[in-house]
Order: sequence, then C-alpha cells, then structure tokens
Amino acid sequence: MAFNPAAMMKIIGLKNKFDKNHPGVAAFIGNVARKGIKEGSIIEITVTDPDGENMTTNMRVTADDLEMLQEIKNISGQN
Repeated sequence: MAFNPAAMMKIIGLKNKFDKNHPGVAAFIGNVARKGIKEGSIIEITVTDPDGENMTTNMRVTADDLEMLQEIKNISGQN
C-alpha cells in the first residue's frame, strides 16, 4: 500500500472539521487516549435515532485491537 499525501491531508481536514463540530467528543477521545486503553477494557457505543430508538453494542479490547491502534498511530505520525 503506497502512502498518498493528498489522501492523508484530506483525512486530516475531515478530522479537524469533526473536532470543530463535536468538541465534546474530540475532548473525550483525547482524554481516553492520554489515559490509554488497556486490554480487557470495554468500549460501548449507543446510537439514539431521532425517534428515540436506541441501538447499543460493546466490545472488549483485545491485544490485536491495541496492536491495530498502535499501527494507526505509527502511520499517522502520532507516535
């Protein structure tokens, strides 16, 4: 897979826009990242649609998940 600087710049721009539109989420993710996610942690996501219906899922973080996150950090230069 070749590194595409234009695509990376587009992703960074989209991330910055997301952070601006949703500062609470960006701050939360930053706090979690600073503390670190440990193997065995549970991540839960709930989506509530405009009609009030909830959909929830969760996952237990594995060593493979942590390895993937580290690779993403390495690729994005946030190491």
